[in-house]
Amino acid sequence: MIQDQYIKVGMADLNVTSRIGVLKTTGLGSCVGVTLYDAAAKVAGMAHVMLPSSSIAREGTLNVAKYADTAIPEMIRRMEDLGARTERMEAKLAGGAQMFAFGGSSDTMRIGPRNVESCKELLKRYAIPLKAEDTGGNYGRTIELDCETGVLFIRSVQKGIKEL
Repeated sequence: MIQDQYIKVGMADLNVTSRIGVLKTTGLGSCVGVTLYDAAAKVAGMAHVMLPSSSIAREGTLNVAKYADTAIPEMIRRMEDLGARTERMEAKLAGGAQMFAFGGSSDTMRIGPRNVESCKELLKRYAIPLKAEDTGGNYGRTIELDCETGVLFIRSVQKGIKEL
C-alpha cells in the first residue's frame, strides 16, 4: 500500500472512511480490532477496543472508542453518516489475545477473551454478521482494512500475513 493512503487508528480510537484509504491499527494484544464494511457504499470502519464495557470507566470524559459497548455503536453511526447501512455491514475481528499466563481462572485476567465476547455480543445486537475472525492466541497483531475491497490484512511475527 502507498503510505499516504493509510488512515491511522490508535489505541482506544476509531475511524471511518469512504471509497479510498486503508484503515490501520497496530499493537493488538488483548485489544480487539473491530472492522465493519459496507461493500455497496464502499464505507469502512475500524475500532481499536481496549476493554469490554464502559461500566468500568473511571475517566472524567468517556472515551467511547475505548470500550466495545460504546465503540461499535459510534462506529456504526459514523459509517451511516457516510452512506453505509447497518443491514449491509459485515464484521471482521482480530486480536483478543491472552498475552500473559495467570494462575487460576479469574475472569478479570481474561481481558482478551472478554473483549472478543463483548464485541460479538454487540454485533449480534445490531444483526451484523461476523464474516471472519483471527482472535485468541498469545501474540500481537497489526491489521489493515482496505476500503476499496473490504479485505482485512493481519500481520504478526508468529504467523506472518493473513487475509480475511
